[in-house]
Amino acid sequence: MMVLVCYDVSIVSNNGSKRLRKVAKELKNHGQRVQNSVFELNLDWSTFLKVKNNLNKIIDDKVDSLRFYYLGNKWNGKIEHIGAKTTYNTEGILLI
Repeated sequence: MMVLVCYDVSIVSNNGSKRLRKVAKELKNHGQRVQNSVFELNLDWSTFLKVKNNLNKIIDDKVDSLRFYYLGNKWNGKIEHIGAKTTYNTEGILLI
């Protein structure tokens, strides 16, 4: 299931920079960054719920925000990209 996750973490609040790094790290561990504060996650439902729970523990919901856009399993036709930022096919072969 493909989920687009967008976040906004207030860095002027207490420990904001630390929260920002933790949110980005959690998302980077499970998906690919497609914009500065936007990640694509292609996960099964149970793994996504764990990631979402971890993110909820990191943020301060009084000053930070998370947005989840559920694109589902047939996401290929729902994403159009124009521009220079390269990405990888999350369902293809990844060589490291």
